[in-house]
Amino acid sequence: MHSLFAELTPGDGLAAADPALIPTPGPAGPPRVIEIGEITAGIAVPEGRGVRFFSSARDFDGLDGTFFRTAEQAARAARERVRTRPRERVRARQDGARLRRA
Repeated sequence: MHSLFAELTPGDGLAAADPALIPTPGPAGPPRVIEIGEITAGIAVPEGRGVRFFSSARDFDGLDGTFFRTAEQAARAARERVRTRPRERVRARQDGARLRRA
């Protein structure tokens, strides 16, 4: 039976610890906050061989939970959302102006 406690002395350092318990960043690196301009789009959290995106703003909810190979790909997808968003809002304003005139 294995013990949950280890007998370590201060001089042992991490070399004596179980290597499986030492957290190491994977190929995707540490979690990364993705900001587009002044907007915090979300966070890219390492998972397996890539990252999973979690949105922090409503405009990016369509990307929430999406798996990307790199944090850069997640940031690129968020930037693309911002690029297409102004056109949609301009159209909505124009439609709203038409409705008010009617």
